[in-house]
Amino acid sequence: MKLTTKGRYAVNALLDLALHDNKKPVQLADVAERQNISLTYLEQLFSKLKRHGLVSSSRGPGGGYRLALETDEVSIAKIIYSVDETIDITRCHGKQNCQKNQRCLTHDLWMELNMHVSSFLNGITLFDLIQRNNVKDVAQKQDFAFVQIHKH
Repeated sequence: MKLTTKGRYAVNALLDLALHDNKKPVQLADVAERQNISLTYLEQLFSKLKRHGLVSSSRGPGGGYRLALETDEVSIAKIIYSVDETIDITRCHGKQNCQKNQRCLTHDLWMELNMHVSSFLNGITLFDLIQRNNVKDVAQKQDFAFVQIHKH
């Protein structure tokens, strides 16, 4: 399976947004800093996420991004697909032409794995991730480091 940084970063960024959405917009620069993601790269990802209706933005002082849906409505698969990622374990991308333009012996195996991975990621939402203690612990550590940097 090939999941690039695009998909990983989008999931991390939206989880960060969900954790810091205290009924006010979150600055993308803060997300970028907490998650150690280039702001320019994050802006590109959020443009796609906005186009797919996962986030909304507001301009001006106090502006930023917010989730456009409730956390239990945002599956991890939806985030990954929104930034043009595909979850495909096959070498042929489902075309059945990977072995001298023919179907390989293990095509069905990899297609089945694709279905399991897709089902798994569709079954987990941002809400589910937020409920995990390790996510909250990591977020608290990131917030502490963020505050320490901005104190000085």
